[in-house]
Amino acid sequence: MPDPDPLPPLRPIRRQFLRVMRVAALFAMAIAALAMVLVARGDTEPHVHMLIATALGAGLMVLLGIALMTLLFLSNRMGQDSDAADFTMKDDNDYRP
Repeated sequence: MPDPDPLPPLRPIRRQFLRVMRVAALFAMAIAALAMVLVARGDTEPHVHMLIATALGAGLMVLLGIALMTLLFLSNRMGQDSDAADFTMKDDNDYRP
């Protein structure tokens, strides 16, 4: 039975992910502040609950999007996606469009 491929060390990838997320957190806070300013300018009487919900919604969605895209790029860099993208035919009867 063949041995499985060794896993690459995760420590450098984890450090890189955390470095990206620190910058992403600052960017998400800036986007949340901008969203709060735009909502406060557009409403005649800004409510505190609406401003809090806007800031949390905009900030967390930006942070989630950046985190998912970062994980996607890091998994590709580690080679985790290479097996999923194998488009070669396995035998003569295996047709893949």
